Amino acid sequence: MRDCFCTINLDQEEVYRTQVVEKSLSPFFSEEFYFEIPRSFQYLSFYVYDKNVLQRDLRIGKVAIKKEDLCNHSGKETWFSLQPIDSNSEVQGKVHLELKLNELITENGTVCQQLVVHIKACHGLPLVNGQSCDPYATVSLVGPSRNDQKKTKVKKKTSNPQFNEIFYFEVTRSSSYTKKSQFQVEEEDIEKLEIRIDLWNNGNLVQDVFLGEIKVPVNVLRNDSSHQAWYLLQPRDNGNKSSKTDDLGSLRLNICYTEDYVLPSEYYGPLKTLLLKSPDVQPISASAAYILGEICRDKNDAVLPLVRLLLHHDKLVPFVAAVAELDLKDTQDANTIFRGNSLATRCLDEMMKIVGGHYLKVTLKSILDEICESSKSCEIDPIKLKEGDNVENNKENLHYYVDKLFNTIVKSSMSCPTVMCDIFYSLRQMATQRFPNDPHVQYSAVSSFVFLRFFAVAVVSPHTFHLRPHHPDAQTIRTLTLISKTIQTLGSWGSLSKSKSSFKETFMCEFFKMFQEEGYIIAVKKFLDEISSTETKESSGTSEPVHLKEGEMFKRAQGRTRIGKKNFKKRWFCLTSRELTYHKQPGSKDAIFTIPVKNILAVEKLEESSFNKKNMFQVIHTEKPLYVQANNCVEANEWIDVLCRVSRCNQNRLSSFHPSAYLNGLWLCCQETSEHTPGCKPCTAGIPADIQIDIDEDREAERIYSLFTLSLLKLQKMEEACGTIAVYQGPQKEPDDYSNFVIEDSVTTFKTIQQIKSIIEKLDEPHEMYRKKRSSSAKYGSKENPIIGKTS
Repeated sequence: MRDCFCTINLDQEEVYRTQVVEKSLSPFFSEEFYFEIPRSFQYLSFYVYDKNVLQRDLRIGKVAIKKEDLCNHSGKETWFSLQPIDSNSEVQGKVHLELKLNELITENGTVCQQLVVHIKACHGLPLVNGQSCDPYATVSLVGPSRNDQKKTKVKKKTSNPQFNEIFYFEVTRSSSYTKKSQFQVEEEDIEKLEIRIDLWNNGNLVQDVFLGEIKVPVNVLRNDSSHQAWYLLQPRDNGNKSSKTDDLGSLRLNICYTEDYVLPSEYYGPLKTLLLKSPDVQPISASAAYILGEICRDKNDAVLPLVRLLLHHDKLVPFVAAVAELDLKDTQDANTIFRGNSLATRCLDEMMKIVGGHYLKVTLKSILDEICESSKSCEIDPIKLKEGDNVENNKENLHYYVDKLFNTIVKSSMSCPTVMCDIFYSLRQMATQRFPNDPHVQYSAVSSFVFLRFFAVAVVSPHTFHLRPHHPDAQTIRTLTLISKTIQTLGSWGSLSKSKSSFKETFMCEFFKMFQEEGYIIAVKKFLDEISSTETKESSGTSEPVHLKEGEMFKRAQGRTRIGKKNFKKRWFCLTSRELTYHKQPGSKDAIFTIPVKNILAVEKLEESSFNKKNMFQVIHTEKPLYVQANNCVEANEWIDVLCRVSRCNQNRLSSFHPSAYLNGLWLCCQETSEHTPGCKPCTAGIPADIQIDIDEDREAERIYSLFTLSLLKLQKMEEACGTIAVYQGPQKEPDDYSNFVIEDSVTTFKTIQQIKSIIEKLDEPHEMYRKKRSSSAKYGSKENPIIGKTS
């Protein structure tokens, strides 16, 4: 048995490493790595190692895929046979060489032919034992009866050595020199001579390591007196090509490789404009963004660039709302709402991955670290219990983790990104309209995403969301799976108010009874209310405001009249999802003062020096700030937290505020006299919710152009289907023709397809010009397009 791990390498440079799977000859890694390739490379390689504690790790074998071949394997899951690792298999890099033939007249008047070999440089030599090598080259003139060898100096610690050394070899003697005839090498000699250059790593005290070789026949000079080119280094022929190598096993990989040539921004204007109009197109199925999802072989290919582009221009929320509404039309049962893999759900999944990373880290990471780094057993399946395990202790451990994780999640709404809240709000409203008689659908529409597709997935595979560096070990995976199943059931159970859990396993049903309390349902609903409540949008008028917090505090009088006193008075405060009010006493129906939640611009602490009072905060709204003093610091923080959460989605929130009060005609903090002077300090609340992501929109547009180009045939079929539907109104005879497309309005869809085709045709021209320019500039033998040298 072996303790195996894998590395991912660009050529010989390691860029990622999996975790070690212990004591297995069939290790299952299940690790996913996504990375931009920052430099040119020849091979993407995967090495399989056997971990050795005392000595160097043993390399079992490798899979090396040429850059040119990556597109052949992209998007496919393939078993690759492991190849042996030796100096030959590690050959990479190229050599810059110049050859010349000179004429020399000897003392007795005969002509001698001299071969001049100028080895200029190498580029991209492999790493040796993970470090840059100490390369040198041997230069040999090889023929039937000669082998003259010379050697360069050693260059230290470099993969791109500059040799710049010249070597001279006597080639042959021909007839006496005459001024009339140009020098010519005899045919029989030139065919038999070749220059061989071998690259080596200087081993100092150990054996030198072979880095590659090239062989150039001298007859390249037959028609020219000089020859200069870059050559790819080749492996050496050891005479054992026919012998079978041992079966080293195989490695299953799923590689997705994309390479795009991004043009200047002005080329993508029409394509971006057409895509960004998508949310406003009626019906949404006739929009360019929706059509892209329809014609791509794999919807996921279209989703990532589409989501990123729409997100960058604040168009994602209306687009997802529109395509989700299309999903709802086909949903007959409220219990299956948003459970399929449609364009809407995939866009939402991708959006949550992009903007929800920070949210997951602040919410889950510390608890997941605790679970993964502790060795507590949580197995409660009697069949899977190990010898000596106590099921009651395991149940206690599992209950502790689930409870801790659940409580953290339901208190995390403050960190939920604004764009997620906006989409959840839209989903909730649409679900309520689609199923008006189901009181729970407003919650299940949101929980199906935030619990089932977001938190539960992140818990069971934390490495995928960068919450942990590696795929967890088997015992931890089992613990996380049990926690994830319980959390997602709590989310759906709380949102659907089911009387019993949906677990198939008896032991999980028994365990879940520990959570079947009203408090868990209330907590889930409160959390879902908070992350899907956006009061800046039009309320339907049918939903009741959600009660969030109430309590007694002191407020400073507003002093609306000149003679009004501005002292502090005790009032009963009440906050709902719609408004903040205060009353003279608890239970009083008539509010003295009301601030609509949509008018709140910021909620911040107030410096103690303003009124010489502790635990103060300010509610900044469209009128004068409301200054409030809580009874203690905990209560102050709770109020600030809940007020920030409920007003987080307001569109006109301030980015700066005054930390002190405006008294006697000036701000105490910055001494400005105007009451309308912008704040002097950045706002603190809402920062985690406003996620900024770095998006290169031209690159996303280029990816979308590539996808349209690859799917032109299907786009053509969709165009024909629109024509068929528009002309032929009778029963559909051949369902294959267009039944796979969603075409609600054939005329509008046809027009959009025409626009797409026109834009793609215009973009084809600069791409073709670039390809021609690139191919003509990369001359065979140049550094960009080196000669594949003669092998042994």
